[in-house]
Amino acid sequence: MGRQKRRAAGQAEPIILLIDGRCYLCHGITKFVIAHDKRQRFQFASLQSATGQHLLRQGGLNAHDLDTFVMVEDGNYYTKSSAALRVMRDLDGFWPLIYGLRWIPAFIRNAVYSFIAKRRYRWFGYSTQCLLPSVEIRQRFIDWAEVHDNEDQTEADLRGNRNSGADG
Repeated sequence: MGRQKRRAAGQAEPIILLIDGRCYLCHGITKFVIAHDKRQRFQFASLQSATGQHLLRQGGLNAHDLDTFVMVEDGNYYTKSSAALRVMRDLDGFWPLIYGLRWIPAFIRNAVYSFIAKRRYRWFGYSTQCLLPSVEIRQRFIDWAEVHDNEDQTEADLRGNRNSGADG
């Protein structure tokens, strides 16, 4: 079933964005996407996370290249300017109009992208560890949901161990 048909049927798969978890610019982009994604199509993972590393390897991408932005949609991987333009296409409001810039040759778009990516820490700053997003943003991160589910399971296991210890 094609992307448009799945969307019409309400079966759209989430679009996953892999971002540099230490980059303040990337953190700002994440907030921007969430603010303009009323349908909540986008989910996020840090490039540095286990999930991010797994998805990079699964897509045949360099797991050590943190100077890229990756979009995973319907099993297809898009990077750099192609990923950024595709994100704009799926946002609410007038942002999809920016997708028209895809007609600029990729080597030009990616040269501009790489110029900014190489300087993003100097221009926007970075954290020495992955940033802790707000609760609203955290709920859209794949890793947070996995960790949250694991915490609930661990807590249930501990209660079960405490109960079985009390009975024995």
